[in-house]
Amino acid sequence: MLERFPMPALSAMFRIGVGAVFFKSGLVKIASWDATVGLFRDEYRVPLLPPELAAYLGTAAELMCPLLIVLGLGARLGAAALLGMTFVIQFFVYPENWAEHLIWASLLAHVLTRGPGPLSIDHWIARSYLGR
Repeated sequence: MLERFPMPALSAMFRIGVGAVFFKSGLVKIASWDATVGLFRDEYRVPLLPPELAAYLGTAAELMCPLLIVLGLGARLGAAALLGMTFVIQFFVYPENWAEHLIWASLLAHVLTRGPGPLSIDHWIARSYLGR
């Protein structure tokens, strides 16, 4: 019975689920900007970037990329960016949270490798303008 579950619905669930996680994180960051910069300075310590720049870039990615993924508009680009962010979080910030990061990475890898599926703007554009 479960093997009959429609893949387009599953792909949409993956996109919405992982998008919600990152978008909510971005909303929390903008709600308390001083605390966010403090987190990047004192706890996250992202390599190679000043804390304030890392906070701006990370927050922007957490707010914009989920929209791309959920809408299925440039979804692979959004998934690639958040997959990169997930790797940075895993290896430089919270390595002990590997199980949660593995879930995020799996959902993002699905979008990156398979695309957003037919329930997406990308699919509609491809059908309408490219004849696919």
